[in-house]
Amino acid sequence: MSQQPTATELSLNLDEPVDQRAPLLLGDNSLHGITEAVCRPVEWVPPRAWYIFFGVSLALLGVLVLSTAYLFYMGTGIWGLNNPVGWGWAIVNFVFWVGIGHAGTLISAILFLFRQRWRTSINRFAEAMTIFAVMCALLFPTIHVGRVWVIYWALPYPNQMGVWPNFRSPLLWDVFAVSIYGAVSLLFWYVGLLPDLATVRDRAKSRVRRIAYGIFALGWRGSNRHWQHYERAYLILAAISAPLVLSVHSIVSFDFAVSQVPGWHTTIFPPYFVAGAIFSGFAMVVTLMVIARELFGLTHIVTLRHFENMAKVMLLTGSIVGYAYAMEFFIAWYSGNPFERFVFINRAFGPYAWAYWIMVTCNVIVPQSFWFKRARRSLPWLFVSSILINVGMWFERFVITVTSLHRDFLPSSWDYYSPTFWDVCALVGSFGLFFTMFSLFVRFLPQVAMAEVKAIVPAAHVHGPTPAPTSDSAATAPLASGGNLPPPTGDLIHG
Repeated sequence: MSQQPTATELSLNLDEPVDQRAPLLLGDNSLHGITEAVCRPVEWVPPRAWYIFFGVSLALLGVLVLSTAYLFYMGTGIWGLNNPVGWGWAIVNFVFWVGIGHAGTLISAILFLFRQRWRTSINRFAEAMTIFAVMCALLFPTIHVGRVWVIYWALPYPNQMGVWPNFRSPLLWDVFAVSIYGAVSLLFWYVGLLPDLATVRDRAKSRVRRIAYGIFALGWRGSNRHWQHYERAYLILAAISAPLVLSVHSIVSFDFAVSQVPGWHTTIFPPYFVAGAIFSGFAMVVTLMVIARELFGLTHIVTLRHFENMAKVMLLTGSIVGYAYAMEFFIAWYSGNPFERFVFINRAFGPYAWAYWIMVTCNVIVPQSFWFKRARRSLPWLFVSSILINVGMWFERFVITVTSLHRDFLPSSWDYYSPTFWDVCALVGSFGLFFTMFSLFVRFLPQVAMAEVKAIVPAAHVHGPTPAPTSDSAATAPLASGGNLPPPTGDLIHG
């Protein structure tokens, strides 16, 4: 390890002394070493743990298929919906999964536009999570309509019946917002994959793999022209995706905020929902990343520096969420509306007080531990706290939805909402879909953006050391290196 920072390292960030910053890369940080580490899970036989995880995920996915088939046969009466709780776990799960999908685009687009180098080791992981979470989210409004075979009626297409969707309904806005978000996120993710797919193609030892990865690599050869087009397209997609991060969950919050129901009708919902979405999304990234980095030997690429930064983001967004909880009570009191006041008193001390205090404990109290560096750098605590945060965020959607409905304006219609066996199956099955897609992703695609990680290696800088040729470098040489690839160094990488 070098004791003095090099000119290249100093040029990466002039605001903070390099020797006081935690490293972004450890161990073998040569270009070839990064390629070997990232491609290993794609090229090797997976460990037994992967088969166990994949098998459990497939079993849960089977639960989803069976419960959905039974739902189509019997109708939504198999769920625990009643009067007055007409929205139950389906809408709770929908909002929860949309929120999970926010961290990926935030890490990829917004942190990219702000030139945050620490994102390079985790952005591919988070982007994939976004795609899979949006798939799970779109599932619930689809099956919630009951007659799913006429779901296309939600689209504004010319028809002989003269039936058009209600454009004043935010539920229709969801159709466009989430669909566009999913499509742009998928395109953004795929464009970022191109150089790495070409690397896997060039290293493939069988003809089938070479053809398969070659098709999806779209003829990538790593030429200067390819890199120019790639970086321009990536920048444009990042610029398009950034406002979508803020708009999608704002529109989802309109499902509640534009109504007249006490507990929903509040202007704080859009920023409150966006902060909560980023909060839960980062928590899910931490949960999965802790497992994957240990299982696939990526500990030198995904370091404690990355986890510490994600813990700081969770601390910030968790504090915003806690502030929003307090402001809801203040707004209810300040409004002078007795119905509004009753809803929030009922949330904290009514029949669903247990859910409310689980939400507060997990979302407000647990993240406050991240004020301490020791907690931010403890992987066991990060893993446990990220799971608790996601539990708390699911309960946040449950509290918002159910506690505002189960005691409405007419006391004679008050009722207690309880989920049925099929509600639980739908939720558990959605996790099966998510984890199945995730298992296939880590097995067949590079889970770390090799080309972007190589760009932060000092050897890739134009003023870096003299390069040494490597067999895998042609397709993935970052444009910043100008094609001059440097030799491996033993220094820690600071960004």
